[in-house]
Amino acid sequence: MGKYIVTGRYKASFIGNVWQKFTKLLDCPNERVAIEWTYSLMGSKHGLKRNLIKIDEVRAGEW
Repeated sequence: MGKYIVTGRYKASFIGNVWQKFTKLLDCPNERVAIEWTYSLMGSKHGLKRNLIKIDEVRAGEW
């Protein structure tokens, strides 16, 4: 398992269609799983579909 930092934006329609920034710190096996988990977490927490989530960067790192 590696540690990944995923940064991006999601469209917050409840604030007037503004793109909000987010950062997720994940402990995942690889980068592809980190992306999928980010979509899953953001979708379940904020009720968003994948087309409303933009991932800008995924990097391995320590936190």
